[in-house]
Amino acid sequence: MPPRLSQKYSKALAEILAPLVGKSEHHVINSKALAEEMTAVMIDDGDILNSHDVVSLFTNTPIDKSLDIIKSRLESDKSLKDRTKLSADDIIQLLRFVLTTTYFSFRGQIYKQIFGAAMGSPVSAIVANLFMEWLEKEAVATAPLDCKPKMCGRYVDDVLEIIQRDSTQKLTDHLNSVDTTGNIKFTFEEEDQGKIPFLDTLIVRKEDGSVKLLVYRKKTHTDQYLNFQSQHPLHQKLGVIRTLMDRMENIVTEEEDKKEEENKIRKALSECGYPKWSLDRVKQQMNDKQPKVRQKKKDATPSKGMVVIPYVEGLAEQIQRIFRKHNISTAMRPTNTLKSLLVHPKDKKDIEQTSDVVYNIPCKGCDKSYVGETGRQFGTRLKEHKKDSETIAERKFTRANRKESTSEQHKSAITDHISQENHIIEWEGASILDKDSNAFSRRIREAIFIRKKGAKGIPYTVVLSLQEKMAMGDLGVVKQDLANLSGVGVDVIF
Repeated sequence: MPPRLSQKYSKALAEILAPLVGKSEHHVINSKALAEEMTAVMIDDGDILNSHDVVSLFTNTPIDKSLDIIKSRLESDKSLKDRTKLSADDIIQLLRFVLTTTYFSFRGQIYKQIFGAAMGSPVSAIVANLFMEWLEKEAVATAPLDCKPKMCGRYVDDVLEIIQRDSTQKLTDHLNSVDTTGNIKFTFEEEDQGKIPFLDTLIVRKEDGSVKLLVYRKKTHTDQYLNFQSQHPLHQKLGVIRTLMDRMENIVTEEEDKKEEENKIRKALSECGYPKWSLDRVKQQMNDKQPKVRQKKKDATPSKGMVVIPYVEGLAEQIQRIFRKHNISTAMRPTNTLKSLLVHPKDKKDIEQTSDVVYNIPCKGCDKSYVGETGRQFGTRLKEHKKDSETIAERKFTRANRKESTSEQHKSAITDHISQENHIIEWEGASILDKDSNAFSRRIREAIFIRKKGAKGIPYTVVLSLQEKMAMGDLGVVKQDLANLSGVGVDVIF
């Protein structure tokens, strides 16, 4: 199955199955819910805090057993017909196909995954979660009395328990026996000096048997966050502060510990260049935040669409203000990321085997070049260009038939250029400019590169893909406002 089609099927199945997740008795939604639950817990002297974790859950999830579990859940789901017209059998058939047709290449060899769910597939997490819900129910129901958990909470494959002291190994052996395939294996960690990490919390056992929660940081944690001087919009930098402050408020259970945690946050962010006013602003916003849900005003103008713009400090903010004036929402994206520059986990494809590309083919006789796009493999499109060009090049032109040739309509600008200028194309210099699997978006990228070549380098390009309800007259006003930005070159493609 083509990767893009498999991804679409996987995403569609994930949307159908998602409402089934989280129905088990011991399911933990997030660390905030865990903190609320743990405040009422009391631990006896003969008990300990313990955690279990599955080794490589996704790639060890038994597919056949998981499909049986999911089919049973679907058949008892009364709301299924409201989400899809597919029957339970249809969903299982599609799901089996998606889960058992995972291929990947490594060092030139093609491999098929023969067990478990694929990492990165939208449906894998849901399949693994539903399997763990079944395993959780079976394990707790059949656990021997001397190792049965007195309290149990599970977040996917991380399990927190309160159990009798010295019963950890027996419980681990029991958990490892539930999956008859033998692939699901648990490791465990006991509390150390009354403390145990779980999710991003540190659970601390107090002398009276109650517990308190702190923010957990690994020993390798370096307190390195997004630097305030980096090329990111201000709201993203303030978002870093808000995330850390929210975590403190939602996880830390005692006021004295909250003050200590806030001091840690302020010190770490100060070393990352954050000024005091930025932290004070976020803290004030959080204090002023009203718990009631804001209601939309009856006379509020509905949004006319959403645009994603590349972030360039100073310029992007001006453009955002213009869009806001016209009631257009904006999101900003970085022009480069460390991931795109440094991380290349997949085998590098031969340039001619790459598909969904915008490409460039230069001319040997002048400084012009051809920019095109194709959804097929680049090598296939390149051969077509060569064949068309060779047909034109083989014709011997006199002055008369050259004039006649210039009026002919050829298959591409390359053949036009050969017939008009009698130049030779530098096929060896052909290169890929960009990749995009979406055909519409790819054609826009092609237009951007063509415009950049024609304008000898346009410094900033905004692509508008707005909802149809925005009138063309409004689009013209927006474009005119953008064009009025002084001292910058802004190219807008609608």
